[in-house]
Amino acid sequence: MEYEERYLHLNEPIDADAHVICKYKVGTDLKMTTAAAAIATEQSTGTWTKLSTLREENFQRRSGKVTAIEGNVATIAYPVEDFSLDIGGVPQILSVIAGNLFGLEALRTVRLEDVRFPKSILREFKGPKFGIEGMRTLLKRPKKPLVGTIVKPKIGLSPKETAEYVYEAGMGGLTNSKDDETLVNQSFCPLEERVVAIAEALDRVRSESGHVMMHAINVSTNGHQILEVAERAQELGASELMVDVLTCGFGAVQALAEDPSIKLPIHVHRTMHGAITRNPDHGIHLKVFATLVRMVGGDALHVGTFGVGKMKGEPHEDLANRDVCLTAELPYKRVMPVASGGVHAGMIKRLVDIAGTELQIQAGGGVSGHPRGVRGGARAMAQAVDAVMAGVPLDVYAKEHVELAEAIQKWGMA
Repeated sequence: MEYEERYLHLNEPIDADAHVICKYKVGTDLKMTTAAAAIATEQSTGTWTKLSTLREENFQRRSGKVTAIEGNVATIAYPVEDFSLDIGGVPQILSVIAGNLFGLEALRTVRLEDVRFPKSILREFKGPKFGIEGMRTLLKRPKKPLVGTIVKPKIGLSPKETAEYVYEAGMGGLTNSKDDETLVNQSFCPLEERVVAIAEALDRVRSESGHVMMHAINVSTNGHQILEVAERAQELGASELMVDVLTCGFGAVQALAEDPSIKLPIHVHRTMHGAITRNPDHGIHLKVFATLVRMVGGDALHVGTFGVGKMKGEPHEDLANRDVCLTAELPYKRVMPVASGGVHAGMIKRLVDIAGTELQIQAGGGVSGHPRGVRGGARAMAQAVDAVMAGVPLDVYAKEHVELAEAIQKWGMA
């Protein structure tokens, strides 16, 4: 690369308040300095050759700077001026920090491992309306982990059948339920009918038991429609909204979170993330997406199952995702981390041991696959949480709680 040394600022002080700072894990057959400089130039002022149009002042003010190389990890700082937030937002942020670099011939692999934003950018975003504290207040559950379900089968149930599932889950003691990521407005389960039926089911749960539960309605759709769909769901009685953030875009979550007419928590699903996050050497670490979700206003986010459930994930990476949801380094309300995917009651002790109690634990098949049906599966999940909070081993607690005992007999303990 021509003038690669001009992008190298190794061991030089950097003003963190004036730069977006990214860490990239790089696989290359070239020198790391060459590879890192290739990223810095491609994502800021440069191209593959010397430019007659690049003035020195422009270069000095707006070029990316390679500030550190540690093994195969390069730290690159991009000037704040490179980012357009009034018109651009997260889409433009991602085009800078995670854009063309993935196609560079100089790199065999590259993974964006982390990003740190300065206060000048963070204050342009409002973060969650509710967050952990707001959701706990709505659910009247100040300390225990939230415990929920995903309606199963993923698709195929009618609105009436879906509502009956939610009712049984609520009567079994769950705090949360949700649509699956593929269900929106199919002919067999229209969204409006589903919302009304579920709202009635939740009212029945509250009137019959005093228990409070919320259900996340999937409003994932085209950008120009999502606010209208969400407003209609809210009008018909929805208690929570769900958005598939990577398929809809971060702007979809932000549009809902910042619109004053939307007064519901937003559950953020990470569907499709594995195509981008799963390879440990190439792609983007989920904690980058978690940071952006918190910035744009998601109230709950799937972070993984910490190596316990069916979804591929390393415990340390899932913990990093959780930490982004909880850290005080970001100036927003905390996001509720969600553990979901192949979860059952016998896993709850291990999940809490690893990830703590600021957690929403969700089971689909682990509820509906219970020998006693949805209500039995819900009771088993709720009993497992109660056992953990009481400090009683699950197998001991199960001796006096038949639903938990049957869940353990069927699926075992993690």
